[in-house]
Amino acid sequence: MTVSVVTDSTAYIPPERAGSHGLRVVPLHVRLDEADSRPETVFTPEELTAALESGRRVTTSGATVPEFVRVYRDALSAGADGVLSIHLSGELSGTCDAARVAAREVDPDRIRVLDSRSAAMGLGFAALAAAARAARGASLPEVAAAAERTARRVTVLFSVQTMEYLRRGGRIGAGAALLGTALAVKPLLRVRAGLIEATEKVRTTGRALSRLEELAVGALPDPVGSEPVALAVHHLAAPRRAEALARSVLARLPACSDCVISEIGPTVGAHVGPGAVGVVVLPGEQGAPDA
Repeated sequence: MTVSVVTDSTAYIPPERAGSHGLRVVPLHVRLDEADSRPETVFTPEELTAALESGRRVTTSGATVPEFVRVYRDALSAGADGVLSIHLSGELSGTCDAARVAAREVDPDRIRVLDSRSAAMGLGFAALAAAARAARGASLPEVAAAAERTARRVTVLFSVQTMEYLRRGGRIGAGAALLGTALAVKPLLRVRAGLIEATEKVRTTGRALSRLEELAVGALPDPVGSEPVALAVHHLAAPRRAEALARSVLARLPACSDCVISEIGPTVGAHVGPGAVGVVVLPGEQGAPDA
């Protein structure tokens, strides 16, 4: 059986890696002020940062039903026996809903849509796990099960300079947003059960990076670092912080077999703002996302 794996652009998998695994990536969309929306894949992080810092209105929207219909039909026409379509948490985007509508329109018996309940490489590792299983000839239920197992195991943590962007986008409550305004604290957040929740606050950006390191390592079943693990570090307009965080976490995880450092795109970046840094950890028997 041949299964094609579809995901969306908020996985932020490096393009060359997505291509080598045969992933089909459907873009979400970004709109500046009153201009027409554009796929986030043609909207650079630099353009987003400049827009946010200048106070322009940035809005985002999910992938559309026609986009999914086209991708599903292309996959099946290319010879796939089935399609697994795995996406950003349905609590954060309507993308999964659009995918389900498209699946019913194209071929509901051969297309399965899965809500990762995650974001960024929390989604990306699950998509890669599915693609790895598909490459070994697994059936559609087996490919979906690999993605689900991986999505359940990931921990997604991040720090923002302010909660204002999350509040504007409705991704976190106004009460929680106060964490990021009182006394100029730096909030730490995580994705849990598909939702963004505030976990704690620290005083400085340096302390935020230290706590991200501690929380990432502490989320592993073997915090001394002898067990395999895959790692991803994300950022928006903060490459040095991301590299420093990756180095510090890797120094404590000698068995890490996979590390991805990537800048997030506008769909997520518009809600976390410039200076955001995140880390995704995935424990696994073989340290790979298809474990």
